[in-house]
Amino acid sequence: MVRLPLTAEQIQSGTRLGAAVRELRAGRGLDDVARAAGISPETLRKIETGRLPSPAFGTVVGLADALGVPIGHLADVWRGDPALDAAS
Repeated sequence: MVRLPLTAEQIQSGTRLGAAVRELRAGRGLDDVARAAGISPETLRKIETGRLPSPAFGTVVGLADALGVPIGHLADVWRGDPALDAAS
């Protein structure tokens, strides 16, 4: 099975997700959050920097749990929900 290249929109979505995760992690160490999410620190680093713009569903669930936010919030960030901008 060949994986199709990511679109520009998917890459932008990953960048938004990474920035949100970094912001939500503020004050907590990368290693601590990665461990709580059940992922490696390198995977978390890749998500936060946008180098992993489309993480696996289980990874996003683990991050939501570790960061104490509903998974729907991270989904909204990834989708670019305009309501999030209005709430900021």
